[in-house]
Amino acid sequence: MDPRCALSFKLNGRQVEQDVSPRTSLADMLRNQMGLTATHIGCEQGSCGACNVMVDGKTVRSCLIFAIQLEGAEVETSQGFDDDPLMEALRDNFAKRNALQCGFCTGGMLLAARDLINMTPRPDRNEIREHISGNFCRCTGYEAIVDAIWKTAHEMPSLEGKK
Repeated sequence: MDPRCALSFKLNGRQVEQDVSPRTSLADMLRNQMGLTATHIGCEQGSCGACNVMVDGKTVRSCLIFAIQLEGAEVETSQGFDDDPLMEALRDNFAKRNALQCGFCTGGMLLAARDLINMTPRPDRNEIREHISGNFCRCTGYEAIVDAIWKTAHEMPSLEGKK
């Protein structure tokens, strides 16, 4: 049996303590120990984007990081962002445009979309496609996702005048 290590970090805005094996990935800890199942495990190689989370403000593939690396970090999953108007608008537009379908890619796709809009407030469709190119979706053909992201970016009142 693996030894356990105490870990303290901020998760979706609240301080948490967790005991983890040094070999446990962040994705496995989030899903199996913490019940945050919107972080999906797809390829386990960092290729599909289904496991995207934010660590200290940067999008990372949680299947490629050991949980023990998070000591003192701030982690946000797609299940966080309760008071975030941009994420709320993205979720709403994904639903309205039927960009969800099976939902497997949705959590990672939402985080990628939020990251893009924060970096480029008014992205064009090519910029959107390029930014989400590391996120695989097997259901939608991407057009609904691109439409939802574009609509969010171009209709958010708080983004007016930025680009």
